[in-house]
Amino acid sequence: MSNLSTPLRTGPSTALRTAWYRSLYWRVALGFIGFLAVLLVVQSLLFVWLASRNGNLFPATSNARLAELVASDLREELERDSMVDLSAHIAREYGQVVQPFVVVLADGRALSNRPVVPPVLMRTAQNLFTRMARGRPVPRRLGPDRRGFFSPIAVDGQLMGLVAVPPGAPPLTGTLRALGPTMALSGLVLLCIGAAASAVLLVGPVRRRLGQLEDAALRIGAGELAARAPEHGGDEVTELARSFNRMAADLQARADALTSSDRARRQLLADVSHELMTPLTAMRGYIETLSMAELQLDPRLRDRYLRIVDEETRRLERIIGDLLDLARLEGQGPVPRQEPVSIEAMFVRVAERHERELRDRRVTLARRVDPGAAEIVGDPDRLEQALQNLAANALRHTPDGGTVTLAASPTDGGVRVTVRDTGPGIPPEHLGLIFDRFYKVDASRASGGSGLGLSIVRAIVDAHGGTITARNESGAVFEIDLPRNPVR
Repeated sequence: MSNLSTPLRTGPSTALRTAWYRSLYWRVALGFIGFLAVLLVVQSLLFVWLASRNGNLFPATSNARLAELVASDLREELERDSMVDLSAHIAREYGQVVQPFVVVLADGRALSNRPVVPPVLMRTAQNLFTRMARGRPVPRRLGPDRRGFFSPIAVDGQLMGLVAVPPGAPPLTGTLRALGPTMALSGLVLLCIGAAASAVLLVGPVRRRLGQLEDAALRIGAGELAARAPEHGGDEVTELARSFNRMAADLQARADALTSSDRARRQLLADVSHELMTPLTAMRGYIETLSMAELQLDPRLRDRYLRIVDEETRRLERIIGDLLDLARLEGQGPVPRQEPVSIEAMFVRVAERHERELRDRRVTLARRVDPGAAEIVGDPDRLEQALQNLAANALRHTPDGGTVTLAASPTDGGVRVTVRDTGPGIPPEHLGLIFDRFYKVDASRASGGSGLGLSIVRAIVDAHGGTITARNESGAVFEIDLPRNPVR
């Protein structure tokens, strides 16, 4: 059963590398500043438009000139119609003028364009008009007085009234009263338009993309591991989508690995059951035959049945032993023992173990150890077990009179051990599968094996931090690359 060797990436999160001009925060800030700038510009343009539309709002003249203009206008109105309603005329023509003024008439009325007029100005204007009406001498200049600017209204040489304008700038309350409602209403409308534009242009796209991200998360939660969030754009939401997609890809890889592991587990159970049942079935059949009291067996036939039972028992022991070895190797993690191991000594023990078969089949076992490859560090028992398995495999597939070669050569930081035979080689379609458990290229020729030998070899090499490969070159060639000092 294969291990899940690709865990989820749970390291420190990658820092956002979003360009500042594409950052969502900068876009919101710049959009807010831009909105304020547009609001100020529009308010200013509105103010200018209102001022131009109401020419009397801020007349481009001094207070003295304003007094003269109002006096001249009222004089013309009285000349056209002596019964004209001056109060209505002043409200209509000067109601929007922020600078207040007072008109004192001969009939004693006092008219003004503003609801509030300085009392001192009112009294001064009335006293001055009374003085002029009685024919008393008046200053050669009616203004500017320290209390205001004055201009008489005379029709056909008869004094009809007096216009008085206070000194200084118009009061702020008057300006606010004149422009406040319009500017406040326009500002509220602009705020509403700006809020709607921000929602559509700034918040809307972000909300839509976050909704897509949420939808992808819900789909993954429902088991659709192929769901992904769109990654268009270049801001923080895009970075979040990319991180989410990386997580989703990791989850999918983990799920695929779990599925593959489950299939491998089921296949392993089936293979183990098959491999164990084969000798057990044979043993049971022969034992049942031997146990039949009514069946008279020839001694030689009985001995053959007992020999077959013994062989099947030993085969069963080898399978169970190989399974235990494989389980221990894949579960122990680092190399349990680390000590100097002589390559030449291992080659000698392999030759001694297979000496009889080599002699009977006239197979030559060639050994070569290059300088710099005489020794490595590791578990001597496990390394010899791996080499013995490869040698036995090579010998099994080498025809009589062939050659098996054991060689060791130095590599960068390690040693390469090569086992070569002169057999038919490995069919190309099987090269990628020969290290799988219970896999047999030719089950008829390898009937005595468990199909676990090469799996055990790979597990031993992996435990030493090395790699093993297989290829064909005038026979099968197995190459083991081992580091000189395995990492604990």
